Amino acid sequence: MNVSSTETTNSVSHFIFMGFPSSPEMQLLYFALFSVVYTLTLMGNAAIVCAVRWDRRLHTPMYIFLGNFSLLEICYVTTTVPNMLANFLSTSKSISFVSCFTQFYFFFSFGCDEGFFLCIMAFDRYLAICCPLYYPRIMTKQLYTGLVIFGWSCGFILFLTPVVLISQLPYCGPNTINHFVCDPVPLMLLSCSEDTTTQFIYSTFNAVFMIGTFLFILCSYALVIVAVLRMPSAASKHKAFSTCASHLAVVTLFYGSIMVMYVSPGSGHPVQVQKIITLFYSVITPFCNPLIYSLRNKEMKTALRKVFGIEIPVHKI
Repeated sequence: MNVSSTETTNSVSHFIFMGFPSSPEMQLLYFALFSVVYTLTLMGNAAIVCAVRWDRRLHTPMYIFLGNFSLLEICYVTTTVPNMLANFLSTSKSISFVSCFTQFYFFFSFGCDEGFFLCIMAFDRYLAICCPLYYPRIMTKQLYTGLVIFGWSCGFILFLTPVVLISQLPYCGPNTINHFVCDPVPLMLLSCSEDTTTQFIYSTFNAVFMIGTFLFILCSYALVIVAVLRMPSAASKHKAFSTCASHLAVVTLFYGSIMVMYVSPGSGHPVQVQKIITLFYSVITPFCNPLIYSLRNKEMKTALRKVFGIEIPVHKI
C-alpha cells in the first residue's frame, strides 16, 4: 500500500488476530486443549513457588532463583494465553492498539527476564561447583537479592526501546495480524512504511541479547563440566551433572526456539512455522519447565510432596 509522505498519523485503532483459522468445532477443541495446558502450567509453576517459599531447606540461592524463575513463567504465559483462549471463543478476535503494544511490551520483557534468570542460575551453578569453598562468602544474601532484582528489572528497561520504536511506525491499514500474539515481526510488516532503521535496531538488539546471554550460559556450563570431570567421586559427579542437566534442558528449549524466530526477523519463516515456534516457547516450554526441574531433583520432589500433602515413603537402596 502506498501512503503519501504527509500521512503520518495512525488510522488503525485496533488489530485483528487471525490465530489458528479452523472450523468452530476445532476452535473449541483448541480452547479445551490450551486451557488444560495453561492450568497445568500455572499449577506446576505455582507449586514450585510455594515449595520454595514454605520449605526452609530450599531457602538457598539455587532454589530462590528457581522459585523466581517459576513465578516469572506464570507472568510470562499470562500475558498471552488468556487472550488467545478468549479469541478461540470470539468471532471478532480484536485487540486495541494500546492493548496490543502493552501485550508486546510485557510478553517480551518477561521473555528477556527469563534469559537473564537463566544466566543468573548458570552463574550460581558455576560458583557452587567450581568455587565451592568461596561460594558462601561470594553468594551472600545481598548478592542473590541484587541478582533477583536485576533479573526482574532488566527486561522492562531494555525492551522500552524496541516497543517505542515499533509503536511509532505509521499504521494505516490493513490491521490483520496473521498470528495469535502481538509479535513485532508481523507488526512491522503491517506498517505503511518500511523502516529499515527500526528493523536493524530491533534485529541488533535481539542478536546481542540472545547471543550474549546464550554464550554466557555456555561458558559457565563449560567450566562447570570441566570441574565436574575432575571430581574424584562418582557420586559427586552424578549429583553435579543431575543438577546441571535440568538447567541445560530448559536453556535448550528456551534458546533453541527464540533464536530461530527472532535473531533474523527478515528471514521470511512461513507464517505457520512462526506460529508453531512462538507456541512452543510461549506455551509448551513454561509447561515443561516444572516437570524438568522437579523430576530430576530429589529435594524439590520432597518439597512438592509436602505442598500437595502426599506422603510417599522413601526406600533406601
